[in-house]
Amino acid sequence: MHTELRETRDGLRHLVDSYQAKGRYVFTREQAQGELAISREALKKAARRLVLKNRLAVPRQGFFVIVPLEYRAAGAPPPSWFVPDLMKFLGVPYYVGLLTAAALHGAGHQQPQEFQVITTKQIRPVVAGRARIQFFVNRYLDYTPIIEVNTETGSMRVSSPEATALDLLRYVRAAGYLGNVATVLSELAEEIDPRRLLDVAKLESQLPHAQRLGYLLDRIGVNDVAAPLAQWIAQEQPRVVPLRPGRPLNKAVKDSRWRLFVNETVEVDT
Repeated sequence: MHTELRETRDGLRHLVDSYQAKGRYVFTREQAQGELAISREALKKAARRLVLKNRLAVPRQGFFVIVPLEYRAAGAPPPSWFVPDLMKFLGVPYYVGLLTAAALHGAGHQQPQEFQVITTKQIRPVVAGRARIQFFVNRYLDYTPIIEVNTETGSMRVSSPEATALDLLRYVRAAGYLGNVATVLSELAEEIDPRRLLDVAKLESQLPHAQRLGYLLDRIGVNDVAAPLAQWIAQEQPRVVPLRPGRPLNKAVKDSRWRLFVNETVEVDT
């Protein structure tokens, strides 16, 4: 029994080494079972030893990530190495968004504490080594402009700067609330095309988010980026909404340009 288990462990270790030698850093349970001709239980026992040695990470049952030597202390390579394959394994569309996307677009004033992914259904957070991947649902995902960003192992889908800006207001809690959003926008703004920003806002028909985004863009002094949004909002005449949802409107000042009740003072970090 011990000899059989040792042979299975050695077989999996050699398989992992051969995958990495070919530049491959993920595999599924079914792929390993097929290669090694072993049972699920045998694979589980063999994999457990490699996980304890930080040679493998298992962000989802049945999905394995190979950990190269330089990432052994972290317990896993960065999520950008395996998120596209993970989403394919889960069978759902995705894009990398929010603070993670903003950092990829150069707005890295405050590095995000988690890797943020937008998809179409609720998925539990994923932990791989020190990395935490958080998922958010967007029913407009098919309409969201994305770009392909090269990674160490291929490429991944990332929201465009314009879509990222609107998502920061849609998921404002995940973005660290308004002060942090304004700080991120102060760096992201130079990547935003004003007309494309308007097109994204119209596609998703998210007027309240556009109103709040426009106010913050004015607040950080990029009125030219906000101008097309302001013209659209003037035409649409949407209802007046609070700048910070869920906050009292006591002493809130009305902003006529963006049709907002300004119920929070926004501080921008420099």
